[in-house]
Amino acid sequence: GAPIESDEHSLTVGPDGPILLQDAYLIEQMAQFNRERIPERQPHAKGSGAFGRFEVTNPEIAKYTRAALFQPGAKTEMVARFSTVAGERGSPDTWRDPRGFALKFYTSEGNYDMVGNNTPVFFVKDPMKFQHFIRSQKRLAANNLRDHDMQWDFWTLSPESAHQVAWLMGDRGIPRTWRHMNGYSSHTYMWINAEGVRSWVKYTFKTDQGQEYFTQHEADQMAAADTDYHTRDLWEHIRDGEYPTWTLHVQIMPYEDAANYRFNPFDLTKVWPHADYPLIEVGKMTLDRNPTDYHAEIEQAAFQPNNLVPGIGPSPDRMLLARLFSYADSHRHRVGTNYQQLPVNAPKVPVHSYSKDGAMRYVNVTDPVYAPNSKGGPAADTQNHGTPPSWHTDGDITRAAYVSHAEDDDWGQPGTLVREVMDEQARERLVDNVVGHLLNGVTEPVLQRAFEYWRNIDKNIGDRIASGVESKKSEKDPKAAEQGNPARESMQSKA
Repeated sequence: GAPIESDEHSLTVGPDGPILLQDAYLIEQMAQFNRERIPERQPHAKGSGAFGRFEVTNPEIAKYTRAALFQPGAKTEMVARFSTVAGERGSPDTWRDPRGFALKFYTSEGNYDMVGNNTPVFFVKDPMKFQHFIRSQKRLAANNLRDHDMQWDFWTLSPESAHQVAWLMGDRGIPRTWRHMNGYSSHTYMWINAEGVRSWVKYTFKTDQGQEYFTQHEADQMAAADTDYHTRDLWEHIRDGEYPTWTLHVQIMPYEDAANYRFNPFDLTKVWPHADYPLIEVGKMTLDRNPTDYHAEIEQAAFQPNNLVPGIGPSPDRMLLARLFSYADSHRHRVGTNYQQLPVNAPKVPVHSYSKDGAMRYVNVTDPVYAPNSKGGPAADTQNHGTPPSWHTDGDITRAAYVSHAEDDDWGQPGTLVREVMDEQARERLVDNVVGHLLNGVTEPVLQRAFEYWRNIDKNIGDRIASGVESKKSEKDPKAAEQGNPARESMQSKA
């Protein structure tokens, strides 16, 4: 708050002399600048978001959950963050990649967070493989280059990835804008109603703008023209009053159905067919306010699936159960121990906590700082929470994949996606996308495994991909030739 003498000139010995260490303002400027960055997110580093609200439009949904944000007429403030997965903070928005779809609802019962994607499935079903998957999408240790050979090596040795890879290589792998893509919880959650009845639930946020996508060629052009295209599009539409909206639907599975369903309903690589569990409308999400400070409100926004509220709980989904720990732990490392005290992360209701001290704590703590106590400290709200979300399980301790349901296979659903959901034009684009990806440095025998991988999804598609790669192996990249030839011709003419 103290005025300074100059914003332009350092303190020196005479006009031509050395800088003095006692120039406190100069030292503060440099020291602050050196510390202005926090570690970027490990996945989902590149992204942005906006604030808005969620409004319940279907009062009947309350019969499935007593969560306050889903009660009739409820309106809840929220923040959303969209992102790519593999790229760094400066990477292009239009790379082929899943998109993160993270939501934080500031409910009257505390914060409820959902960490989803624009796809209803994921590449792996066991958290042991998550770290390895992310590393396979990042950069090689030797040369710091992204590597398609590494990606396909992992995918072809992990058959469970087939469903998500089929989504990724299809049209939905590059949404035209964040406004034109759906969002999914992907994970299964538990809902508990006022009578204590439990159900399993999956969330689908359907874009009201309609789904639109870039072709690979269009995305490549946009990556060169505007690396921040998706970020800019969302900002400008909200700035201009064209607020994007999504309609939330859920699929409800009765609790008892899960044990004998034809595949494991908690397997993150599977979708629940709408014919079995149809979509039920819940409400509308509207984004109508841009952040005023990207770092404070978006970069430091901390989404974590362990932020749950009464009436909502986890499920036996292994990936979800691991993420209950992983996300909060990442925020403590990346933002700091007291990250939940930042305005963007703090709930809109009073907080009663025994958390104490740590770097950057700025909310006052009052005694007592321990529980149990007889000094009037906060007490757990057992009555409002009711019966904890729970399910029955038994068996020997083991390390094993899901095998207890009739259709717990890895190839069936991606095959259905290719044959029944995509039309012939979409299949042609899928083949072209995969062929182009495989021609970018994928080596033997990974290439042969990739052909077999696609044949397991659909033999015809696999054969077309193999034929396409073999026919184009000797071709040079025409775009690279266009970029390189003029430069060479110019050099030769100068020589």
